[in-house]
Amino acid sequence: MSARVADVMTRNAVAVRANASFKQIAARLREYKLSAFPVLDNDDKVIGVVSEADLLPKEALEAGYEGHRGPLSGLRHRPEREKAVGQTAADIMSRPPVTIGPHDLVSHAAHLMYDHRITCLPVVDGERFVGVISRADVLSVFGRTDADIRWDITEKVILREFLADPCQFTVTVKDGIVTLQGRPETADVGHDLVGVVRHMEGVVGVRDELTYPPAAASRHRF
Repeated sequence: MSARVADVMTRNAVAVRANASFKQIAARLREYKLSAFPVLDNDDKVIGVVSEADLLPKEALEAGYEGHRGPLSGLRHRPEREKAVGQTAADIMSRPPVTIGPHDLVSHAAHLMYDHRITCLPVVDGERFVGVISRADVLSVFGRTDADIRWDITEKVILREFLADPCQFTVTVKDGIVTLQGRPETADVGHDLVGVVRHMEGVVGVRDELTYPPAAASRHRF
C-alpha cells in the first residue's frame, strides 16, 4: 500500500559533472533554489553529492577564522580544510553517495534522509541516474485527501485484503487521522487491520476503537 520512490521523485533532475567549477555549482544552487546536486561521471553514474554544506568551508575557513582554533580542532576539521581549497565538484563533494532505487518505498527514503541527516537522495536504476527524491517529495504523500484514504481503507484493505464486509466497520478520517470502529472476526484480524492502516500512505495516525471479541473459552472441562 505504501508509495514507491518512482511515484513522487523528480525526474530530469539537475545534476553536475565532476569537473564543474565551484562558481558554477554555487550559481546553479541559487538558480534552481536547491540545497544539493548529484555529481555524475562521464557515464552518468552518481559518484557523490555536492551541497551547500560542502561549499561553506571555503568561505568559513579561507577567510582566516580557523586561525582562532586550536591544533586539535584543526585536525578534527581536516575534511573541511580540504574542501576549503577545492575547486571542482570532485574536490568538494561528499562521498560515497547515499542513493535509493525507484522501486524502493518512500518510507525507506525517509529513513535514509533521517539517518544520514540529508535533504535529498539521488535515485539510481542499476547504476543509471534517473532522478532525485527530496524531503518535500517524501512529505507529499501526506497531501492525500481524507476521502481518498477512507476509500483505500474500505475498498482495498477491508474488502480486498481482509476479505471482510466493509459494512461491519465504521471508518472515519479527519486530517489524516483514521478512527476504526466495528467488530473484527478475531482479535488478530483487528490488530492486523490497525497495523496495515497505520502504514498506509497519507495516514498520520490511527485511533483503534474496535470492539474485540472475547478470548475463546476453553474447550476442555476439568
